[in-house]
Amino acid sequence: RRRGAAAPAPAPEPGRARRRTATATGNPAPAPGGTWRRIVPQALVVAFLAGGTTAFVAADKAVRLTVDGVPRNLHTFAGDVDALLAAEGLAIGPHDLVAPAPGEPLDDGEEVVVRYGRPLRLTVDGEQRQVWTTARTVDGALRQFGIRAEGAHLTSPRDAPVPRSGLSLGVRTERSVTFMADGRERTIRTNAATVLEALDQAGITLGEQDTTSVPPTAFPRDGQTVTVLRITGTHEVREERIPFATEEVRDPGLFAGTEVVERAGRPGARRVTYSLRTVNGVRQKPRPVADEIVREPVTQLVRIGTRPLPDSVSGADGLDWAALARCESGGRPSATDPSGTYGGLYQFDVRTWQGLGGSGRPQDASGAEQTYRAKKLYVQRGASPWPHCGRRLYR
Repeated sequence: RRRGAAAPAPAPEPGRARRRTATATGNPAPAPGGTWRRIVPQALVVAFLAGGTTAFVAADKAVRLTVDGVPRNLHTFAGDVDALLAAEGLAIGPHDLVAPAPGEPLDDGEEVVVRYGRPLRLTVDGEQRQVWTTARTVDGALRQFGIRAEGAHLTSPRDAPVPRSGLSLGVRTERSVTFMADGRERTIRTNAATVLEALDQAGITLGEQDTTSVPPTAFPRDGQTVTVLRITGTHEVREERIPFATEEVRDPGLFAGTEVVERAGRPGARRVTYSLRTVNGVRQKPRPVADEIVREPVTQLVRIGTRPLPDSVSGADGLDWAALARCESGGRPSATDPSGTYGGLYQFDVRTWQGLGGSGRPQDASGAEQTYRAKKLYVQRGASPWPHCGRRLYR
C-alpha cells in the first residue's frame, strides 16, 4: 500500500445495496404482486373512458337540413326526423312537405328537406278554387297543378315568389276560338278575357247595332265558334186598339132577360213602336220596343133585369104572338129595320117601347119581355100598331 492512500472499502454483502437504495429514497421495497394490484384498476378506468367517448362519437350525426330552399349543415344527436325538427324549433302543418317523412330514423350524412305549404287562391279561366302549394314561385305552383303557362295571361309574373301567407293568382290560358263573320271563318289563339276582346284581336269590328251569337262580355272557351251578327234596322210606329171591358149591374126594375146598355163602351188606343231588324240579310219579326197609351178605354155599363115577368095580360093571352113576330121580324128579338127606327120581335119604336114601361131599346130586351109589352100595346090599341101583320094574331 502506498503512503497516504486510503484503505479500500470492504465489498458489500449481497442484497444489501438494494435495501440501502430503497431506504435512501424513503420508499419501502414493493412486496411481491403489488405492482399488478396498482395496474389493473388504472387500466379499467382508461377502458371505461375510452368506451364512453366511442358512444358519444357514434350518437353525433352530421346532417344537411334544407328549409324552403335554404340549406344548413349541422350536427345533431336526434334519432329520427321528428326529433331533429323539434330540436330546430320547426313546427310542421298538415299542408307542409317533409322528406324523409316525420318519424323516419335519422342517419349520419342524411339530407332532410322541409317545404312549407302556402294557400293559393287560384282562378283559372274564370273558375275559382282554393288550393295549397309547396312551390316557392308562381311558375312552380303552375307546374305542380299541371297548368300550361305558355301563352297564358298571369296576374303575377312566373318568377314571382309565393309567400307563406298566400297569394291570389289569376290565369287565363291560351285558347283556340273561331269567328264566323261576313262570310269568312277566322281562328285565333287567344288568352282574352271576353269575346269582345278576342274579336278585337281577330281584327273584327262590331257596328253600332251588331252583336254576337254569345254575349260579347262572355268568357271565350277553347274550341268555341262565335258568329258575328250584322244588324241593320229601323223603327215603325203603329196605333193599336185597346178593347173596352164590360161591367154588368143587376137591376130589379127590369124584367128578367132584359139587358140595357147604360153606358156604351169605347175602345182605347195605344201607340206602339216596333223595331224592324235585318240580321245578316234576313228580315226578323217586328219587336215592340216602346208603348204609349193615347186614349184610355171606356168601360161599358150594362143593366141586367131581375124582375120576374107577369104570367099573363088579360085580353091578349089567347092570340098567336109567334105568328105576328115571324111576320114582323122573322122571329128575331134583336132585329132592326133598315132605318134603325124600329126594333125587336114586334118592331117597336123607342118612344112606344118606353111608354109601355120598357128601358133602353126594344131589341136589347128579352123575347119574353117584348111579347109582354106587345100584349099591353094590343090591350090599349088593338092590332092597329101592326097594319100589315096584325091579322096574323087571329088563327
